[in-house]
Parts: sequence; structure tokens; C-alpha cells
Amino acid sequence: MRRYSLRSRLTLLVTVAVALAIAACAGLSWFIVREQMVRQLDQTIMDPEGKGDQRWLRDHCSVEGTPAEYAAGLVTLLYADGTTCSLGSPIVVTEEDKPAIPHPGRPIYRYGVTKDGMPVRVVTVNFAPGAAVLEARPLFHLQDTLRNTAFALAAVAALGVLGAGWAGLAISRTALAPVGRLTKAVEHIARTEDLDTPIPVKGSDEIARLSLAFNAVITALAASRERQQQLVADAGHELRTPLTTLRTNIDLLLRSEQTGRSLDPGAKERLLVNVKAQFAELTALVGDLLQLARGDTDHEPHVELGLHQVVTAAVERARLRGADVTLDLQPWYVVGNAASLERAVLNLIDNAAKFSPDGEVQVSLRQGEVTVRDHGPGIPEEDLPHVFERFWRSPAARGLPGSGLGLAIVAQAVAEAGGKVRLENAPGGGAIAIVELPGNLTPHS
Repeated sequence: MRRYSLRSRLTLLVTVAVALAIAACAGLSWFIVREQMVRQLDQTIMDPEGKGDQRWLRDHCSVEGTPAEYAAGLVTLLYADGTTCSLGSPIVVTEEDKPAIPHPGRPIYRYGVTKDGMPVRVVTVNFAPGAAVLEARPLFHLQDTLRNTAFALAAVAALGVLGAGWAGLAISRTALAPVGRLTKAVEHIARTEDLDTPIPVKGSDEIARLSLAFNAVITALAASRERQQQLVADAGHELRTPLTTLRTNIDLLLRSEQTGRSLDPGAKERLLVNVKAQFAELTALVGDLLQLARGDTDHEPHVELGLHQVVTAAVERARLRGADVTLDLQPWYVVGNAASLERAVLNLIDNAAKFSPDGEVQVSLRQGEVTVRDHGPGIPEEDLPHVFERFWRSPAARGLPGSGLGLAIVAQAVAEAGGKVRLENAPGGGAIAIVELPGNLTPHS
């Protein structure tokens, strides 16, 4: 089935709505005119203009009493026994007329015909004891007038429908002009992938709000693409060093085997240990990249969990790696992903142990605030704004193992749980990492 454009559907909708309104008004007008003309005709039937009909009734119709005054026209006198006496063409009597014979009452109005088939408007009233009079007026003039009125109203309605169609087209063009501009801008962005082109916003109506929403989406896409490109570039740069080292070491091993010149056992062992270390560094770097590059929908749904349990699990893992961790906990329940938060706390402990003498680290949890403190040299003030950037490493840490992604992973995991993280120098020396997560002292369930 063919799908019409939005402009065509809006034009058709406006045209149909206006056409129905015009048709309803025209029909109502015709009925009002009809009722007014019938009312005026009824008044002329009961409005006496002379005495000729009365004299004729006295002279030719046998009735008791004095007849009322009636205007000239078609008149029929109806007796109780059903006989009639007529002036002009007799009016065809119906059952509606008989209630007026016994006693005076309100006039009875109806449509009828004469015996020769002429349509008339009839009024029946009590004339005298035992008789009623039927007076009528022809409907030719009324019918002609109503027919001409119907033709005139139909012509006006037709012109109104044409005008409604033109108005609907004009309205649809005007109303959908902003939609057309928005569509062209979005199509241009989709075709060229140029996310730097903003969509023009005019006014404050729904179209303007939609344009603002598209601009927000485009800005987010541009930022995401920029971060992705930066991540790829940084990852390529970071991967180049371990890959180059691995290639060099493997080339030495291959050359030794191909030339038959065996390496010194001690040198060969050191070379293999170096290869293993580079593989471990490369594996850790790839794991961190995967952790950092995953989308918000790539992890398990957030559930309510005990943050104190997560911190305890991270501390146990850090102790297995040789860190000397002291722990001070208070129950705290948050909504988040246990694996991500445990990885974040573990990264903070590993980072602190790397700079602290003998791996001594203090971890505490109070009112939703996790603190991880080391007793190392601290962080230069100029380096504090950069510590959570990807692949950023301070000059003092460039000789230490690590990928430069640990704190970036911490920032991402904490942000996903709706919290905040910061790193600052602790009083008395060393650095302290502070993670704030919203939650409660007791679980909801």
C-alpha cells in the first residue's frame, strides 16, 4: 500500500476537517431556513385577509354557530360524520385532523395534498360544534425557494472545500517547513558523517526542542567518536613498545637458532624472562583496553549490593599480590555492578601499593566514602588534574609497571555507579584516593 508523505496527509486531514465543518454548517443553515419559511407560511394561513370565505361557508355549508375568520385559499369543512364541504380543491382529510372536531384546541399543523395531488401545508382548527375547518396553502413557492437555497449552499460548500484544500496545503507547507529543514540537516549529517555541523534551532516549539535533542545526540556522538579515535591512537602508541620489544627478543632467539650460535644459558634465560614479562604486560594492557572500551550496556545490570563486601574482596585479592593492607569497614549498601566496583577498588589499592614503601596501604569505608591511602612521595600538584586520563603517567611512574589505564577504569566504574572519585595529597605525606558512592546503611530488601 502506498504511503503518502506527511505533507499530503496533513493537507488531506485539514481539507476533510474543514469540508465536514462547511457541510455541517450548510446543512444546518438549510434546515433553519426551512423552519423559518414554514413558520411564516403557518402564520399566513391563520392570518385573515377578508370575509369572502366565511360568507361562502355560511351560504353553502350547514354549520351551527358563527364560523371564525379565515384567509382566502383552500378551505375544507370537516363534519363529525366524515363529510366535507370545500372551497376550491378539497383537502385530503387524515386521522390527524379528527381530534379538532369535538372541541376547540391548539391548531394542528401538518403537510398534506389536495384531491388533485397538489402538495399543501394544512392547519386544522375547531370551526363550530361538531365541525373542524382545514385551511391550506400550496408549497410550490416554498419548495422552489428551498431548492434554490440548497443549490446556493452546495455551491458555497464546494467553493469552501476548494478553499480548504488550498488552505490545508498552505498550512502544511508552513507547519512542516521546520521539519523539512531538520530533515535536510539530519540527512546531510547521515550522508557526510560530518558531526561538526550543528542543526539550526529557531524558536522554542516542539521542532526547536527536537532540533536541540538532535544537536545533543550529535554532540555526544562526536565526543564518543573523538574518544574512540583517541583511545585507538593511544592504544596503538602503548602497544607499539611491548610489541617492538617482543619482536626484537623473538628475532634474537630465531637468529640464534638459524645461525647455530647458541646464546649463553644465562642470557637466554633473561631473554625468555623478558619475553614472558612483555607478554604479561601486553595481556594486562589488552585487558585494560577491553575494560575501558566496553559500552555502558556491556556489563551486567546494576543491583543492590554491600559495598563493604566488595571492598573486602578487593583487599583479599590485593593481599594475595603482596600488598600490606589495613582495613577499616562500616556496612554500606549501593546499587551497582559488583565486578566493576571490585576492579576499581583493586586498581586503587594496586596503585597505592606501587608507590608506598613495603606496599603498605590503608583502606577504610565510612558513610559511603571509600578511602585508599598510601605512604609514598605524593603527587605533584600540577599532575593532579591528569591522574584519571587514559594512558597518562606521571614522570615518576613511567619506569614502573602499568598501562596507564588503571585510574581511568576506576573513574569509569565509579561514574557508572553514580559516584565520584578524586585523588589528592594526604596530610603528613602520601596520596589518598576518595570514592563517594550514594547508598544506605541498611539494604532496602
